[in-house]
Amino acid sequence: MGRSEQLKKLVLAGLFAAIIFIGISVLRIPLPAIVGRPFIHFGNILTVLAVMLLGFGYGATAGAVGLGLFDILNGYAATSWLTIIEAIILAAMVNLSFKSIGYREDRIGRLYWVSLVAGLTKIVTSWCTGVIEALMVGTTLKVAMIGSFTSLLAATINAVACVIIVPLLYRILVQVGFNRQRVGTV
Repeated sequence: MGRSEQLKKLVLAGLFAAIIFIGISVLRIPLPAIVGRPFIHFGNILTVLAVMLLGFGYGATAGAVGLGLFDILNGYAATSWLTIIEAIILAAMVNLSFKSIGYREDRIGRLYWVSLVAGLTKIVTSWCTGVIEALMVGTTLKVAMIGSFTSLLAATINAVACVIIVPLLYRILVQVGFNRQRVGTV
């Protein structure tokens, strides 16, 4: 990869990180929960798109920076490290599932597969994060596991939105000329 391709991907990763941060800041709908302070937002959808377009390294970095920076600046600093780990795991699963379909963007069904994996990953990582957050405040493991499960409403809504929106947005971006080949990922 040449220097200009690296620079282009670095600039796009920074742009995605900023868009992720803004996407969470502009539209977030808080939901009540026993564990944590979850909310509905577009951050995960944008992280999935970043990984699909930029690849694992740059996409994961964009997601970790955008989501992590939001947490640090908006009262979630104590658990921002969990958000960063969640973003990296989400990026890894998206990259693996996208690789499993051969990075094919011609069939929307394959893109729905990638977004389904992303949505399920988000639910699992949110549950794990909820357990860790509950343990951090001193609950027992059993109470933490149950409390985290009952707090998955926002994660489930975000996951369903991811499954529906990601393939559509990705196809639109490809149709306007923003694809993996042009970005230099493939």
